[in-house]
Amino acid sequence: MEIILWIVFGGLVGWIASLIMKTDGDQGAVLNIVVGIAGAIIGGFIMNSFGGNAVTGFNFYSFIVAILGAVVLIFTIRVLRRV
Repeated sequence: MEIILWIVFGGLVGWIASLIMKTDGDQGAVLNIVVGIAGAIIGGFIMNSFGGNAVTGFNFYSFIVAILGAVVLIFTIRVLRRV
């Protein structure tokens, strides 16, 4: 059951991050899920680095942390593509 929650969570996070970064037209559902899950990992790492909590489950705080990580991921990929 947890894997289904991670897929749903990742899809929502990836979709919102793609809307924020205006890459929604370039990404499909699968890429949104991948970006969302990777964003949760990156966001958790960033928050741990600053002394905060990582992604702790399916709650609002974790949702914001995951969106932050997904936006950082999309931004980094954009920068690397330009080089």
